[in-house]
Amino acid sequence: MEKKLVVNWPPPEIAWSRWAGQNEFAVKAIFEENALVEAMPRWNELFLGWDDLRNFPRSWVEKLEGWRGIYFILDGADGKGYVGSACGEGNLYGRWSNYASSGSGGNKLLRERSPKKFRLSILELCSPSEKQESVVQLENNRKDRLHTREFGLNAN
Repeated sequence: MEKKLVVNWPPPEIAWSRWAGQNEFAVKAIFEENALVEAMPRWNELFLGWDDLRNFPRSWVEKLEGWRGIYFILDGADGKGYVGSACGEGNLYGRWSNYASSGSGGNKLLRERSPKKFRLSILELCSPSEKQESVVQLENNRKDRLHTREFGLNAN
């Protein structure tokens, strides 16, 4: 219940510690998630490091599972970029979880790099009902516009 339980502190309020057996602490609230978790930023303000992929709060997971989209990975080691799409199982969360466990997400040119300096962001958000073909078309458009095939990390 750490950081999830909120109780009333009985008088006198000047005491910083209490014996649990000698006081009654009325429960004010019990949160599903750590009450100190920051709210998730808007999708176009979300910037994540590779280490962040392993520590998503549950509320963030739920949002990312509901979003399809086009994302960008910047390798901070040399500034090269990779454009990808997420429209399969678990949408953005599912795809990014794959990166968290593998480091490369199975991508040819990312396998050759250390993911420790990867920075992820969402370029475009798509409806959860968007067809896979449409999402892939948007992904290819972004690859063309950002030149990640010629100068970046997209091999396809």
